[in-house]
Amino acid sequence: MVPAMRILSSILLLHLFVPKPTLAGNVLVWPTEHSHWINMKVILEALEGRGHSVTLLHYSASTHFNDTGRFKTEIFKVSFSLESSLNILNGGVHLFVNESPSLSSLQFILKMRGLIKKRIVLNKQVCDGVLRNEELLDRLRQSHFEVLLSDPMFPCAELVADKLGIPFVYTLRFSFGSSMERLCGQLPAPSSYVPAVPSQQTDTMDFQLRLKNFMSYLGYDLLFNEWSFSNWDSYYREITGRPTSLCEMMGKAEIWLIRTYWDFEFPRPYLPNFQFVGGLHCRPAKALPEDMEEFAQSSGDHGIVVLTFGSMIKNLTREKANLIASALGQIPQKVLWRYSGETPETLAPNTRLYNWIPQNDLLGHPKTRAFITHGGTNGIYEAIYHGIPMVGIPMFGDQPDNMVHMKAKGAAVVVNFNTMTSQDLVDALNTVINNPTYKESAMKLSRIHHDQPVKPLDTAVFWIEFVMRHKGAKHLRPAAHNLTWYQYHCLDVIAFLLVCILTSMIITYKCCIFSFRKCFKRSLKKSKRE
Repeated sequence: MVPAMRILSSILLLHLFVPKPTLAGNVLVWPTEHSHWINMKVILEALEGRGHSVTLLHYSASTHFNDTGRFKTEIFKVSFSLESSLNILNGGVHLFVNESPSLSSLQFILKMRGLIKKRIVLNKQVCDGVLRNEELLDRLRQSHFEVLLSDPMFPCAELVADKLGIPFVYTLRFSFGSSMERLCGQLPAPSSYVPAVPSQQTDTMDFQLRLKNFMSYLGYDLLFNEWSFSNWDSYYREITGRPTSLCEMMGKAEIWLIRTYWDFEFPRPYLPNFQFVGGLHCRPAKALPEDMEEFAQSSGDHGIVVLTFGSMIKNLTREKANLIASALGQIPQKVLWRYSGETPETLAPNTRLYNWIPQNDLLGHPKTRAFITHGGTNGIYEAIYHGIPMVGIPMFGDQPDNMVHMKAKGAAVVVNFNTMTSQDLVDALNTVINNPTYKESAMKLSRIHHDQPVKPLDTAVFWIEFVMRHKGAKHLRPAAHNLTWYQYHCLDVIAFLLVCILTSMIITYKCCIFSFRKCFKRSLKKSKRE
């Protein structure tokens, strides 16, 4: 009887937890670039591994033009070159990393605004390359795609999905100060305890911090609305031929795949069509290249430190590179540094430079003691996955906010890139390596990450296939999308109740005055008679 029960239990478990076979479908992809592409590519490989046909829709000047892997491609031409696109990107990186310390806030904003306007001009050319190309659109319609996957950081995927009459799914970390998720996706975010993404705050705020957080939300919402209204809303109306806006079109996304999880996020409310899939690209470490393994083993009991500032920061100023190299030379660990700039003059024998490193495999190596990172989400999640404490040197975008999360959870020390000294970096490294609480916190986050009923990548694939099977997920879409902003906050109800209360008070007051006058007149008449 017992063996029979065990067999029955095994069958039930297999039925519940083994992915069910799916019918092959057609997936269209509006891809993004750089670190965003890494996450998207992992999802696409998983979809293709399950029998789906994946087609990338991208332009001729794309930075990942040659990184299409085994996927099908629909390539359309644009009038600008890859160099033009990279110049704007590199200009933004240079502005944040090298220029910002010497600029006033106004100068920084004006320069950033100029770069954004240049980027929008190129973005619209990309959109036109598809949306005004009837031959391409007809070819896409004949392919009978069932879903479109995109990252909202690059507009127009919504319009492509609308033209083809197919549902679309987003994959993202955050967009435009999280305004897109809140205003367009209707994701609840009480400013009293949900920090605005770039605000560099935790979920514990006193009055002053709550005021700052509230103003941050207000400021980013105004910026997003101005950006959308002045640059994209008229374009969306022109393409669709009906009254609409960028935000309204974005709100039609069936599922939002958020590339974080509760090992990273502070607890907050979320909606059924928002799914958290942080670390979907993480995997067990593989063996290192022979030279790296030999260098790591030569570190003895001290171990190694991994340093990378991501794919976008290829070099630093001579002064900053020498500062970092000098600090690395003062620790007993061996250091593997991804850096393609000029070799620093202060580079010590314990440090080796590489144009590329297998970051995930290094972080999963048993001799790794710390990870020096710029704070990109991908690197942070690989560190969480392998339980490695971090020294954060954030520079721009979501990086400062990401490192605030890791610092608040006890897994990182943060150093200011603009003001740090060699000693600051040495102290930070010694702290995370020698203070066991940082390793313990990193391991705790790792245990939380691994203790999920379904792996993040499987969750992402499931929801994309869910949309394909059901031709959307409208039943998960909140009714908030059908409300105006004042209806959403019940301001009309509050106004009605205030009017009712005010009317009642006025009527009561009038009645009291009337009664008082009546009583006064009677008493006056009585006194005259007497």
